[in-house]
Amino acid sequence: MSGNRHRVLGGGGQHVLDYLKRMQAENQNFYYEVQIEADQSIGNMFWADAASRLNFNYFGDAVKLDMSYRENRHRVPLAYFSGINHHGQPVLFGCALLVDESESDFLWLFQSWLRAMSGRYPVTITTEPDRILQMAVRLVLPQTRHRLCKNGIFKETKEKLAPLYQSHPTFETEFHKCIDDTDSIQEFESCWSSLLERYYVMDNEWLQSMYGARQHWVPVYLRDSFFGEIFATEKSEGSFFDGFFNAATTFQLFFLQYERAISSWHEKELKADYDTNNMIPILKTPSPMEKQAANIYTKRIFLKFQEELVETLANPATKVDDCGTMSTYRVAKFGEEHKAHTVRLMDLEMKASCTCQLFDFSGIICRHILAVFRAKNVLMLPPHYILKRWTRKAKTGSSLDEHGSEGPISPQESGTVRYNNLRQEAIKYVEEGAKSIHIYKVAMDALQEAGKKVAALKNQSRFFTQGIYLTNGSSQEVSTGEANQTTSSQSMAEKEKKIRELTAELDSINQKSEFYRTNLLSILHDVEDQKSKMSVKVQNSKLSLKE
Repeated sequence: MSGNRHRVLGGGGQHVLDYLKRMQAENQNFYYEVQIEADQSIGNMFWADAASRLNFNYFGDAVKLDMSYRENRHRVPLAYFSGINHHGQPVLFGCALLVDESESDFLWLFQSWLRAMSGRYPVTITTEPDRILQMAVRLVLPQTRHRLCKNGIFKETKEKLAPLYQSHPTFETEFHKCIDDTDSIQEFESCWSSLLERYYVMDNEWLQSMYGARQHWVPVYLRDSFFGEIFATEKSEGSFFDGFFNAATTFQLFFLQYERAISSWHEKELKADYDTNNMIPILKTPSPMEKQAANIYTKRIFLKFQEELVETLANPATKVDDCGTMSTYRVAKFGEEHKAHTVRLMDLEMKASCTCQLFDFSGIICRHILAVFRAKNVLMLPPHYILKRWTRKAKTGSSLDEHGSEGPISPQESGTVRYNNLRQEAIKYVEEGAKSIHIYKVAMDALQEAGKKVAALKNQSRFFTQGIYLTNGSSQEVSTGEANQTTSSQSMAEKEKKIRELTAELDSINQKSEFYRTNLLSILHDVEDQKSKMSVKVQNSKLSLKE
């Protein structure tokens, strides 16, 4: 194995290692791990820059491991973790050079990545349909829902059933339709059985094995988990490194292209930020909810929400059951009643579940629930249907909190998070302090006093900062400062965490109060209307009796 690695990496391994060391020296939040073999040859490598680690805190709920170098025969065996940001753009969570693909190598890859992400599990992860990969995910990420790439399944099926594809050209179309166009588990099961019987492949071992793994790749089985995919019908943005690497890319050119890719996507994100903040969306309805969403979501996410809202005009909701605290509605598009969806609504909390499960899967409320809200005269979007990761403020605060299986990362766990938290707090002082001369003086005094305290604490120890030294695939953290400083910082961190939790709770309560107030006013308005109509009817009745 060592000899194979040496032949694959060649002199490029040292080139990469030199780059990683230089980047870590420039920024202590740059994380890397390298496997060094017994013969001192360089093995697998993993790294995550500061931006990747920070982005994971905001968008690390749905992750994909891309290993397209296998299919494209790239000279550089790059595997990388990525996700989707608040503009629906790919965002990087870490990279690796995998010069071997044994079970131990994949275990090392996931363990290294998890350490770089401060031990925080994603909600879901998507990988290629590989048995060894599946085993590694199950061992290292037991709390994470694992999905196998559907396109990979389609490709393998075409290879395994090549004679069938050639003799029955219609099989491929019907196979894809069975997977992609079924709306429920029952419909898929029926369609699958019918397909296999029609083409006489009921005993095919490959199809049987794929059916056995259906909960990991067939869409109807995965809609109850968040994968952050909301643009299935649109042209895909592509993978993070699409167009930057090819089979001719050498190790010497690798990091030049790597940095170009990062710079390119950073520019696209800045442009999307600019478009969101400076372009006024065109509203298509008089609904206050649409205006609310336009002010909260990023531009691209708002357009998806707007599409769902407009579709409520063609998807009326009909109440079919009422059990006191819960109502059941049937929602179907005109002319497509056979494709109706069922929405169950808890009236007091205004929480609903829909059989389409769009909100569970993508984080965008569906047209069916919106149709029920329209029937109930709900004018504002309830706060629990607004995922922070899709909003303009997705990258404020300490971390993503809607879907993460772990709580917010403490300030001690990540220098990147510490930096971002301090930066956000400082910006608050700057913005408020610039509003008037009085507030300016107060803010300046506070900052100067804080500066004195920081300087005094630094003088108590010669080595106060933290550093990470990584070698042979392991890390040693050199933490400095007196014991009482550690205890004090932990105590302060607990207080700050409690303050953040209470602040978030207060914000949630305020949002709910505003929501209930708006609905109450709406109800009162309806009561007044009904009162006026009733008064007119009474007057008409009196006149009729007199006559």
